[in-house]
Amino acid sequence: MNAAEKYDVLVLGSGTAGKVMAWTLAKEGRRTAVVDRKYIGGACPNVACLPSKNVIHSAKVASLVGRHREFGIETGPISIDLAGVYARKREMVEAIVQVHLDKYHEAGVELILGEGTFVAPRTLHVALRDGGERTVTAERVFVNVGTHAAVPDTPGLREAKPMTHIEALDLQRRPGHLIVLGGGYVGLELGQASRRLGSRVTLISRSSQLASDEDADVGDAILQLFRDEGIDVLLDTQVMRVDGSSGGHVSLQLQNGSGRRTVEGTDILVAVGRVPNTTGIGLEKAGIELTEKGHIRVNDRLETTAPNVWAMGDCAGSPYFTHVAEDDANIIRENLNGGHRSTTDRLVPYCVFVDPELARVGLNESQARERGVAYRVASVPVDAAAWRPWTLSERRGFMKALIDANSDGILGFMAFGPEAGELMGTVQLAMLAGQPYTALRDCMFAHPTMTEALKALFMGVPQLERERVD
Repeated sequence: MNAAEKYDVLVLGSGTAGKVMAWTLAKEGRRTAVVDRKYIGGACPNVACLPSKNVIHSAKVASLVGRHREFGIETGPISIDLAGVYARKREMVEAIVQVHLDKYHEAGVELILGEGTFVAPRTLHVALRDGGERTVTAERVFVNVGTHAAVPDTPGLREAKPMTHIEALDLQRRPGHLIVLGGGYVGLELGQASRRLGSRVTLISRSSQLASDEDADVGDAILQLFRDEGIDVLLDTQVMRVDGSSGGHVSLQLQNGSGRRTVEGTDILVAVGRVPNTTGIGLEKAGIELTEKGHIRVNDRLETTAPNVWAMGDCAGSPYFTHVAEDDANIIRENLNGGHRSTTDRLVPYCVFVDPELARVGLNESQARERGVAYRVASVPVDAAAWRPWTLSERRGFMKALIDANSDGILGFMAFGPEAGELMGTVQLAMLAGQPYTALRDCMFAHPTMTEALKALFMGVPQLERERVD
């Protein structure tokens, strides 16, 4: 083994948390190196968040063009060029990667491309991508190795070589009949996009509803949306066996309450969850312990079981969102400078980019009931709350808010409708500021915007019991 090169800071993985940490500490004057095996900037700008939203927007445009007469526009025959969709996405990705390279250069971070494996505490052996090897060590080490798509051990599934989101986002052809395994966020987003780009789509989920982490009314609304768009959805269904080859012809043997059936298609997309990238990288040699689920064991300050080693993002068991990973890095950075930040009780927002969007922050009804939290609830259709959906011809969806039963505090908010993510941000700020729901109810919002729909929603909050008695 080569003699170890010494750094002040060593980051394994250049995902969101890793790059933010590296750029920040390097600008503070610390000699910093980032080791990454493939994706500069991590999965988000390369094969996940941003590329998927790029393709989803192309699918949205295709949907709008297909509705052209609804908007008073006449056009001739149209066709969808999947190679063109891919080229647009690829151009965006290449530009974003260059932005990352520029930031590494400006910060003075050394980017080491290769497979990093721990060989001792705070020490990595790197098999360089272009050949050769290096050994690097540092006073402080940050692990940000992420996760990868899970592929179940269903008989025949691995042999069929199914797509994950990575391969699906690189397709330059249109699947004739795409079979999506999984009713979570990845399956929902890419399933709808594929349907709008011209594929027949069947979505299979073992759960009794789509988006199983949400309330039943949300799952029902998405189910109705998908059925209206011609997507065949099979719930409470287990895949027993797969035959054939994805990209050619596949046959899936299914089991549900009605018995057995067979579904045939051309392609399979597996979207049933994520697995931490924590095996085979020598964590045990660095004194870094794992949890039962394979995440790196951390405390609420994201410190691992090894001194001066932190873990961030998906691999640390943080919620699997880019914005959470960035917050992880900020928590560690502030604590290194004498702060006292914690991951406990963070208010985590998220948005699912089906069309219309689904966004939520805070508790939903299912979680409130599980935790024994008493609440009041208000719900309103988006087209009854504001006129903006009418101007857009996007009237599908509803909003819901949970308010503390004994105060005017906002416990949670959900929107399924146009611009739902932006609506959520407004409510999230009110929650973080500790503002009562009445602050939004009584606010004067611009007209006609989606945000003014919040007034109608919060005007529907039931009064407190003491107010009714008075």
